[in-house]
Amino acid sequence: MEVDYLFQIGENIIYPMHGAGIIKAIEEKEFSGKKQQYYIIKMVIGNMQVMIPTGKISSANIRPVTDIIALKQIMHIFQHGESDRLLPWKQRYKVNTDKIKTGKIKECAEVVRDLMRIKEEAKLNTSEKEMLDTAHELLISELGCIKGITDNQIKSFC
Repeated sequence: MEVDYLFQIGENIIYPMHGAGIIKAIEEKEFSGKKQQYYIIKMVIGNMQVMIPTGKISSANIRPVTDIIALKQIMHIFQHGESDRLLPWKQRYKVNTDKIKTGKIKECAEVVRDLMRIKEEAKLNTSEKEMLDTAHELLISELGCIKGITDNQIKSFC
């Protein structure tokens, strides 16, 4: 019996809050007496490996890597988009956390952009510094997987 999988071995994916990874295998595993098919994913950040049941991949919001065409629009938003600088830091932190949790590159790029702009004007508190580092690492992990991206395009997000 052949099964049609959402992702194939060797394909790059994005796992929200974890960044880019590559599908290394699809294996059947047994846990608590129940056999299931699992994606074995090697994550770029932290050099860890995760296993996700194939039936839960959609609910985990795992998605393919963004393509170069979508990246051009994201670069424009990153460089020219407006930031909401009037939010108090606690409210801004919640909004930014929610954006990162979506796993969408556009949302992550907005967080990096906004926190970098604030950092230029004033000192970020420790929580926002950590958030900027995390969001930047997630963004760069995806950028490195996009086919056709240049080093200059990646550097424009730094």
